Amino acid sequence: MFAGHIEEQFMKVMKTPIAAAVSITLLSAAMAAQAQQAEPSKKEGNQLEQVVITGIRASLQSAANIKRNASAVVDAVTAEDVGKLPDSDVGESLGRLPGITVGRAFGQGATVSVRGSDPQMTYTTLNGQTVASTGWYDQATVDRSFNYSLLPSELIGGMEVYKSSQADLTEGGIGGTVIVKTRKPLDLKAGTAFASLKLGKGTVSTDLSKDVAGLYSWRNDAKTFGVLVAGAQEKSEYIRRGIESDAGWAGDVAPATFVQDRKRTAMNLTLQGKPADNVELGLNYLTLELTGDNTNSNLYLFTGQNDSNCKEKNAAGLCVKAVAGAADPVNTFMQTWARQGKMSSDSLVLNGTFKADAFKIEAVAGQTKAKGGTEHTMNYGVGWWDDGQSLPKFQGTIDATGKQIVISPTGNMNVGVGNLPSKLVPTGWATDLQQPNADRENFAQADATVDLDWNGLTSFKAGVRATKHKYEQSGLRAKFIGTAISGNTADLYSGSIKMGPNGWDFPKANLDGMAALYAKNTASWTPQRSSFAEIEEDNKAAYGMFEFEKEGWRGNFGLRYVHTNVTGRGYKFDGTPLAANDVPNNDGWGNTIREEKAGYSDWLPSLNAAYNIDKNTVLRVAASKAITRPNFEYMFLTKQAGYNDDRAGNESMTFGTVGLKPQASKQFDLGIEYYYGKGNMVSAAVYHKTIDNFVTALVKTNQKLGVVDPLSKVDSWTVNQYVNAGGGKINGFEAQINHSLDNGFGFAGSYTYADAKAPSSSYPDRLALFTQSSKHTFNLVGFYETEAYTARLAYNWRSKYMIRETGYYSYRMHDPYGSLDFSAGWNINKNLRLTFEAVNLLKKDDVQYGAADATNPDVKGSMKVGYPAWSFMGETTYRLGLSAKF
Repeated sequence: MFAGHIEEQFMKVMKTPIAAAVSITLLSAAMAAQAQQAEPSKKEGNQLEQVVITGIRASLQSAANIKRNASAVVDAVTAEDVGKLPDSDVGESLGRLPGITVGRAFGQGATVSVRGSDPQMTYTTLNGQTVASTGWYDQATVDRSFNYSLLPSELIGGMEVYKSSQADLTEGGIGGTVIVKTRKPLDLKAGTAFASLKLGKGTVSTDLSKDVAGLYSWRNDAKTFGVLVAGAQEKSEYIRRGIESDAGWAGDVAPATFVQDRKRTAMNLTLQGKPADNVELGLNYLTLELTGDNTNSNLYLFTGQNDSNCKEKNAAGLCVKAVAGAADPVNTFMQTWARQGKMSSDSLVLNGTFKADAFKIEAVAGQTKAKGGTEHTMNYGVGWWDDGQSLPKFQGTIDATGKQIVISPTGNMNVGVGNLPSKLVPTGWATDLQQPNADRENFAQADATVDLDWNGLTSFKAGVRATKHKYEQSGLRAKFIGTAISGNTADLYSGSIKMGPNGWDFPKANLDGMAALYAKNTASWTPQRSSFAEIEEDNKAAYGMFEFEKEGWRGNFGLRYVHTNVTGRGYKFDGTPLAANDVPNNDGWGNTIREEKAGYSDWLPSLNAAYNIDKNTVLRVAASKAITRPNFEYMFLTKQAGYNDDRAGNESMTFGTVGLKPQASKQFDLGIEYYYGKGNMVSAAVYHKTIDNFVTALVKTNQKLGVVDPLSKVDSWTVNQYVNAGGGKINGFEAQINHSLDNGFGFAGSYTYADAKAPSSSYPDRLALFTQSSKHTFNLVGFYETEAYTARLAYNWRSKYMIRETGYYSYRMHDPYGSLDFSAGWNINKNLRLTFEAVNLLKKDDVQYGAADATNPDVKGSMKVGYPAWSFMGETTYRLGLSAKF
């Protein structure tokens, strides 16, 4: 009842979040002013100011202290100074920690995997509360993981990664829980200001990138009220060149170049008030936005079109060695996919704390919401069959026997606007407003801590939390006007880019021009009912947790109870004939929305204990049960494919369900840590996770659904049903060392072994491997630091791992990947600092290849038996920065 009352009151307040923000601001300011009048002002010199130690060494010391003093298994990243994480990319900073691997997407750290688990099993919070996140890319799986490419490093004060669970942590992270921490104004000196400018470019992305950031923090003399404002903006053009092969379509090999105009903006506002010594009020507002408009251009080489070209095939029947001479040249086809994509995330959180002599009460309420998706997908293509084109035919050799396709032309493969018809018409079948997704959670939480002094128990903490979460996916399909309007090719392509790894000249797509021509050809937009899906979750939790300390032991033990009610909605596929003027994609879909409800409960016990063997050595043990709720994509009620298309007998239906149980893990940790000197440490740990309730798709053929396909004239479907089935295990070991020398030099290193086995039936590729799980991960950082100069050389390496996405990119193995990064800084004076960064000095290529068995019927040929499906050129990026702090 208590949780329900909190949720009811919270929902009333959150209907007007701006009013709530203004109210708490005025209330805090008024109470702070009242408190300042009530007490005589003190001279600044008589007050104890917080001592802030900055730099690489200080950051390592702070992280070591957090790890040492935590009751749970925790690793941390702390900012070296205001506005300065160790890396300019949040994901890269997390990837330096033992047991953490980061999945990079389009040149940025996007997902985080903890100790070999799937990134969806990592729960990311902002100051302990949920952060909503979607994505801008329509091929990405709809899951619950946070997209770290949204988050500028300058806004972060530090991050903590909980690798073991405890009762007062919000459930959701089987792998671990990442707590992103923002700064508070009362922790900084009045008038603290920071500003930075960075300019950068890459060896592939050669246009100049611009990154500005700033922070200002103020507090009154009585330290009872403070305001902090921070912001960052980045503008850049990211280019990725490589080969994207889809050998199942006419045996093509496709050099590709992806160009993205990227703009990232972020702003953080924090208000903090202490109207009395035992009362604290706060407000935190964070808004993040990433615009990722992009074009992806390919030049398809149809090496499998003529049998005479192919000299060797692999076990899956794909051509892996082709030769084209003057007598049998290979036809080509050029295509550009253009997408306007954006994602945003906004979080507003109110919190309050009341402290008494023997107890503390804390309350927090807020809302986090996100929007994202591909706002408009467009396609333009020119083939050898089109009039007015003079595309080059390919002559030479194509070798796909290794992990990367090697293309060796004997003729000129450059393409310019002059090789294309003077007029182009948009491709009609590709017009779609893909997945405008929305994610929102309202939350309220209350916690109470009571001090104890009874047989080693030092405190008891209890709390309740209520959330209302909603995820919605929809889609719009364009209807073209009767007679297509063509556009000047020169308005659709301007300038030149380099195509693929060979660097052929290729016309650069003009996305604005492409969008304008689509707009002229679009008569209206119609909802695509097959794309609509809605998931609502009402979550309630309550917990109790004891802290203890006795005879060298310290830690906590507790129990968390979780209850979830889920509602899913989607249109019903019932064979409804296509209405006049409707879009073809709605064929068979009725106008009735069906609804499905389910619920589940769980008890999550936890124990974290640390024993001080001596003053420097800590033995640590932890055991707990944790859960991760099912991906939204598995709960979407209905997905249909193949109905009334150009092939008879390929009708399929996929049924998700909100009745899926969350994945549950029983986990254990045992570690030892040795601390010496200031921030020096050596640690080692073993861990185990047994994970149940993986989701898999049961496949049944020749099923009757009561819907007859107009082309095949029969009611016979392949039905896929998502169900909970099977379990997995993760066993691992991690070791870590930090050591600083008196002469300014120091180093940090870590190694992680993660043997992660998932049920093979959970994935279409039938590989018993967790997604994005590397068996071996290695980090080594060396640094030199004086009062005026700093330098750091860091190497991060991970072994091969599986990438799994929906749609075109499918399921593939990523080759081992390592990045050598360098950074240096010069403190010009006490206020100004000049920095230089270089990332991926070795220009390590991004290599991905098929891994499924040759006989697997559920994946396309280019995803089988090591076929080199995707590879992208390695890029070194450089940044020069100037920052000022006052």
